[in-house]
Amino acid sequence: MPSKGKHRRTQVRSLRRGFIAAGTGGAALILPLLGANAAAAAQPAAAPAAAKAAPKTYSVVAGDSLSKIADAHSLSGWKELYEDNRAVIGDKPSLIHPGLKLTIGAKAKAPAKPAAKATPAADRADRSQARAAVAKTTTYTNDLDGWIKESLAIMAKHGIPGTYEGIHRNIMRESSGNPRAINNWDSNAVAGTPSKGLLQVIAPTFAAYHVPGTSMDSYDPVANITAACNYAADRYGSIDNVNGPY
Repeated sequence: MPSKGKHRRTQVRSLRRGFIAAGTGGAALILPLLGANAAAAAQPAAAPAAAKAAPKTYSVVAGDSLSKIADAHSLSGWKELYEDNRAVIGDKPSLIHPGLKLTIGAKAKAPAKPAAKATPAADRADRSQARAAVAKTTTYTNDLDGWIKESLAIMAKHGIPGTYEGIHRNIMRESSGNPRAINNWDSNAVAGTPSKGLLQVIAPTFAAYHVPGTSMDSYDPVANITAACNYAADRYGSIDNVNGPY
């Protein structure tokens, strides 16, 4: 027994385990409290976040609807699916058809626009350009037939009338088709201006009716024909109207 007036200091011992009464006739095991670090360590590690599913493509089949497709792919609703595929579906979400490709889990790219179909006017312009290109590359034979045809093409550009038959007929009468023919005996020759070439044109007439773009040589077959036809058109209306010396 402690001395009167004095108190014995209670000794506190750290107990790792102990028993306390628990009800009648029972005992419960006391476990010491663990430190915060230990408690945290004891908690199970959090499961890593599930990786986001990669986008995929779904092909619409008969009987499908956006709601049905959204449910089948665990989407939040048909609106999410529609917003992701608005560029493919269009303005009416109810109008989807078998074979339509929908993107699940990402925005769909707008389909490529088909090439614009040429309008009739553009098509005609293309054909005109093609004909012009062919005309630019047209070649003519270096003979009477080729000279007449080339002359007719030039005459058409300058609005000079005349036909193949009218030109050919007058050439055969005037020079027999010889581009170097010259008349040294008629009145023109006496005056110092002999008739020359396929259609027997004198120098003053050739200079006055020369057609731009042709040679300045009056013996040149094409230049001679076009100048003569230009003169005949001015005086007779057309080389076709000439049936004798002119």
